[in-house]
Amino acid sequence: MNTSITIIGAGLGGLTLARVLHLHGITSIVYETEPSAESRAQGGMLDIHDYNGQLALQDAGLLTQFQELILEGRQAMRVLSPDGSLLFENPDDGNGGRPEVQRGELRQMLLDSLPAGTVRWGYKVAGVRSLGDGRHEVSFANGGTVITHFLVGADGAWSKVRPLLSTVTPRYSGMSYVETFLFDAGVRHPASAVAVGTGQMGAPVQGKAIMAHRERHDTLHTYAMLAKPLEWFADIDFTDKAKASARIADQFAGWAPELTALITDSDTVPLWRPLHALPNEHRWQRVPGVSLIGDAAHLSIPNGEGANLALYDGAELAKAIALHADDLETALHQFEQAMFERSAKVAAEGEKFYELLAGEDPAWGMIDMFQEPDANHLEA
Repeated sequence: MNTSITIIGAGLGGLTLARVLHLHGITSIVYETEPSAESRAQGGMLDIHDYNGQLALQDAGLLTQFQELILEGRQAMRVLSPDGSLLFENPDDGNGGRPEVQRGELRQMLLDSLPAGTVRWGYKVAGVRSLGDGRHEVSFANGGTVITHFLVGADGAWSKVRPLLSTVTPRYSGMSYVETFLFDAGVRHPASAVAVGTGQMGAPVQGKAIMAHRERHDTLHTYAMLAKPLEWFADIDFTDKAKASARIADQFAGWAPELTALITDSDTVPLWRPLHALPNEHRWQRVPGVSLIGDAAHLSIPNGEGANLALYDGAELAKAIALHADDLETALHQFEQAMFERSAKVAAEGEKFYELLAGEDPAWGMIDMFQEPDANHLEA
């Protein structure tokens, strides 16, 4: 089986790439490990920025559909102290440049914009090898193979395509999230709902924090952040909801009950998310017929920009291909050089929050950060 452009990964970046290529009359096929679009939850809230993510959606001809997904009021931000006292509040007046949407709904919008059959589900990559002359062969766990003249790795942190270009692998950052959910919070968990407010809430102290976001259907999605080694988390049985929740909540002993309840009262099993990252300056020498976008290219610890950069990467690569249809290597060189610069800059800027968290008074540092005109909201 042969195809001209093969995309590995049906995340935001890969789907945006396929969509913008389609608008330019260029066919691509997206191969995705998941068996279907509905096979797993797609994460929480995303703030899509007017200077990158929204520009990509405009290139994709989907800005109007995107605006229909926006959840009003979710750009609001609150900072609390561990005793629940309000230190800072910035309401959502509807004029911010980072409207919030659900990741799963955004992904579905992109899927719906593609011709039938563009995404091939249930194709887990088993191996990738170069055949020379810019051609690559991708083998799948289901026994299939594809030979392509242009391969794009949009397959995330543990990309199977990346080794064709780079020997660098992600390293643990020293910080992990533990995710929990409270459903129908206004009725079932009113005190926690008030603490979180209409948008995002953060309660940070040195080395740890409780962050939470109000999602659709009055769901409170919480990220308990802890600067602990991997071994510390490995000792926790996260299949035991009660014990795991208690172990994590114990790290916040003495905090206001409406905050710790975000962990202990979880309606779901706590989910451990160790945060890994590639070096800020990660880059590679040009290899004919292959490239990377999104986390496959520039994984960083969550900083509010990952999804936006993936969207932007996808759109920019598609436009470069369309502009240089007869000279693909020129397109890839120009795209990659621009991507290296913007991703390195964003990763360095995004580390500010984690540097604050390691300091003695992260709450006030966080407040100062959110009062900056170009401040980012932290998203998982």
